[in-house]
Formats: sequence, structure tokens, C-alpha cells
Amino acid sequence: MNTTTPQTQLSVNVNKVALVRNTRHLGIPSVTRAATLCLQAGAHGITVHPRPDERHIRAADVHELAALMQRWPGREYNIEGNPTQNLMAFIRAVRPNQATFVPDSEDQFTSDHGWQLDDAAVRARLKPLVAECRNLGVRVSLFMDPAPALMVWAAEVGADRVELYTEPYAAAHADPAARRQQLIAYAGAAQAALTSGLGVNAGHDLNRDNLTDFLRAVPGVAEVSIGHALIADALELGYAATVRDYLRCIDAAFAAA
Repeated sequence: MNTTTPQTQLSVNVNKVALVRNTRHLGIPSVTRAATLCLQAGAHGITVHPRPDERHIRAADVHELAALMQRWPGREYNIEGNPTQNLMAFIRAVRPNQATFVPDSEDQFTSDHGWQLDDAAVRARLKPLVAECRNLGVRVSLFMDPAPALMVWAAEVGADRVELYTEPYAAAHADPAARRQQLIAYAGAAQAALTSGLGVNAGHDLNRDNLTDFLRAVPGVAEVSIGHALIADALELGYAATVRDYLRCIDAAFAAA
């Protein structure tokens, strides 16, 4: 049972809805309709990661979702991306609740590593961009590997939160011994972040099978951002039932044993 933090929030990443839509010129499935159905079912926020090649989320989607989120006070709009590419233009234009800085290259297939903040040049590049976001009233989260020693540097560059990259945990989940070791590593990283004054988010390959175990073991997770698995589940269950099931997984992590 996780009793160290208020209950974790669920942000739904709708990139894969846009990916399917982009295979035809019919405008379906609708990204804004998907977001609306997820919010109606209880999702606490919506996440997008608009890449420079617009392989899924397009610039128009970012703005249309920003308009939609204005009608959902109290829900969060999170925009992810590399701040040295196209992210900052979106941040300046729509001022989301949160910007998640991710160190992806322009042609990267999917996010697969966090910021190497032990490199002074990386910190120097990020610090003014973090400051700009915060001056715009936008919370900043840095995508990070579960490396406790780096968390102090995330705080030093001015970030509000870190998002722990959870694919290594997800890949180990089926093996009890490997899962236990991964959870120890993530718990240590989360505690280091909290000790440094940072909030903790998490995401990448979290799903209905592994989410509860993660939240039970890792302290202080304020938000999980889930896209690929959730949208895949929604193809079978529908958006509303899927969101409710992910919320059930979160509830289970906070329920009394």
C-alpha cells in the first residue's frame, strides 16, 4: 500500500490516436474526441508529444486540445518534447499546465533514455529553457532514467518534477527477481528526487498489468502518463472502460492491504 503521497493522477497520451488518423485523410479517429471521452471517464489530464515530423500529433492538434482543455478546469494539459526542437514554440503559444522535456533526436522512434544531467553542457542548455517555461507559468518535468545521483542536478537546473522513464521496469515485470531489483532502483530514484524538492512523474510502457505494483513500491508518484498501452486497450474495451480500469489500477495501489 502506498500511503506516502496523495493519489497518483492519470494523464492519457493521445499520440497513437493521431497516428491512426494520419494513415488516411478522413480526420478519424478524432484526437479531440478521444481526449474528451477520456476526460469524461475520469482521466486527470491529456498528454501529447508533437514530434517535428508530425508523424502523429500535428501542430493543429496541440492548439485544438489546448482549446478543449480550457473547458475542463482542474484537468492538466501536458506537452512533451525536446526543447531544442519544436517544443518551446508550443509552450509559448498555448502555455500548458506542464512541459515535459525529453532528450529525443528528431528521428527517434520513441523515447528511450533520460537527460544526462551530469554533463555541465546539458545543464547549461536546459537551464534558461526551464526558466522561460516557469516564467510563463508552466510547470517543468525532466524525463530521467532512475539514477538517484542525477536528481540533485534536475533540481539545480530549476525543474519542478522529473518523469522517471519506466521501460526497464516494464521489461522486467514478468520476472519476479528482476522486477524486485528494478523497483528498488526506481524507489531509490524517486526518493532522491523527493529529497531534492522535486515532484515525481512516471511513464513509458506502464500498463494494466504492471502499474499497481509500480505505484505500491515507488514513493511519491504524482502522475503517470500512459499512451501506447492505454490506446491499445481502448481498441478492445473503448476509451471510457479503459480509463476506468487504469484508474482502478491506481486505486488498488493506494487501497488498504
